[in-house]
Amino acid sequence: MRGEHRDAWLRRWFGLSLAVCLTACAGQTGQGPGPDAGRASQGGSGVGAGGAPSGGGGTGAGGSGIGGGSGLDGGSGTGGAAGRSGAGGRTMGSGGTGGSIAGSGGGGGALAKFVGNISTRGSIRTGFATYWNQFSPENEGKWGSVQPSQNTFNWAALDREYAYAQANNIIFKEHNFIWGSQQPSWVNNTNAQTAVQAWMTAFCQRYPNTQLIDVVNEPPPHTTPSYINGIGGTGASGYDWIANAFKWARAACPNAILILNDFNNIELSGDNTRTINIVNAIKAAGAPIDAVGAQAHGVSNMSTATVKGFIDKITQQTGLPVYITEYDINVADDTRQMTIMQDQFTMFWNDPNVHGITIWGYIVGATWETNSGLQQTDGTMRPAMSWLMSFLGR
Repeated sequence: MRGEHRDAWLRRWFGLSLAVCLTACAGQTGQGPGPDAGRASQGGSGVGAGGAPSGGGGTGAGGSGIGGGSGLDGGSGTGGAAGRSGAGGRTMGSGGTGGSIAGSGGGGGALAKFVGNISTRGSIRTGFATYWNQFSPENEGKWGSVQPSQNTFNWAALDREYAYAQANNIIFKEHNFIWGSQQPSWVNNTNAQTAVQAWMTAFCQRYPNTQLIDVVNEPPPHTTPSYINGIGGTGASGYDWIANAFKWARAACPNAILILNDFNNIELSGDNTRTINIVNAIKAAGAPIDAVGAQAHGVSNMSTATVKGFIDKITQQTGLPVYITEYDINVADDTRQMTIMQDQFTMFWNDPNVHGITIWGYIVGATWETNSGLQQTDGTMRPAMSWLMSFLGR
């Protein structure tokens, strides 16, 4: 989300019936701390009473890890203990040692279910690997940040983040290749195809062990790049430019899981249906899409059962898994934030259609949403973070 979209989304969502219990979908500011999307309201129904993880044995990754094998999930990696039994017994393996990180086939191998986070003001904080086993750059990987002019690449921040991820067996995700915002101003319909393909190729040659990529972020009507006619336009599918983007991403990055990322698609019925329709249209046009990304900024004010229903509908009607890509809980009250985390995260973790969860920031005072931080700068955890670390065995 960003600032230039905020007023439009407010006007849109104020027009909705109060019965849906959702209010303003907001936009995010550009280069400051923040996600990429409008989100569903801060209003809505409260969370259920659930929250405590059920017992009955652990479901940890148990040694799949990142390294230690030929596939992305590490195969026979030596690291990673099995999840312990009982409440909260869902320890994730820490990853194997050695071995190839990249998968050997198109689309990469299966990843163990992860819980990740993002950069804090443009860098990875010391100790990140203590809490998270997946990383997404908040702004550093956006095309406009990397290539502001045609012959100039700014890789410095990504180089540091990628090196940290590789050194700590952390899954590295690119966010994002194509979007209707934060794109280079020099790209136009005349040079777009060459520019897009060169951008994708340069990225994956430099960071070959990138395991997940948001290929297109916030497709229409949410945002539309100015240069879509230069990369295929709407065409027969209505989204030929998106299908082409996925084809080019597969050619440049054959081992990565390729994702269409959007907001409100597990919050609002219309957006949920639109995501399904786009995915099925580009699949019919030959797009090698591997997964759907749900930003999930607005779900903390919704019924967990409703959110799960939208997630499962995406998988049922597209055949693709869902990644929760930008989750946050913008709640100042510690107890309420923890209750929401317990209720919703437990659902994410236990739903087999959710293949990974990325939380959108964790340091208090350095997150896009004012009250979504989980840990103070001195390391003190808010109760939601303490519960999450206990749940994951970290």
